[in-house]
Amino acid sequence: MPALDQSLTVVHEWICKAENDLKNAIHTLKLGKDCPTDTVCFHAQQCVEKYVKALLVFKGVDFPKTHDLERLVSLLPVPVRLSHTVEEQGKLTDYATHARYPGWSEIPLAEARWAVRTARRIRGEIRAILSEKVARKGK
Repeated sequence: MPALDQSLTVVHEWICKAENDLKNAIHTLKLGKDCPTDTVCFHAQQCVEKYVKALLVFKGVDFPKTHDLERLVSLLPVPVRLSHTVEEQGKLTDYATHARYPGWSEIPLAEARWAVRTARRIRGEIRAILSEKVARKGK
């Protein structure tokens, strides 16, 4: 049981970090036309990434240090599949790996809103997979 308790603690930690990213994205989005959309998109991606990592820990799957959502999602056991497409995974991954740096074009506000909606959707799917006992701590 101690290994399970330790694993659940790590799952809770990933969920807490993911929730903080989502809060940051939602709060920043409220700035409207003054919104730094790259920041919103980055935090939306981080929310998804950390929820996927929480699910991987919950399922007992080791994963590499990466922001690549397609790679992380591919590690999920076969019965576990999320609704976001490979294209969506790639777009979100770009927010973590490219959009934060100079040379990336400005992200429209509508796209930042899409990123947050997508993060909320994937969050909901993963929380539904996790037991209530696990998800509750990471409200």
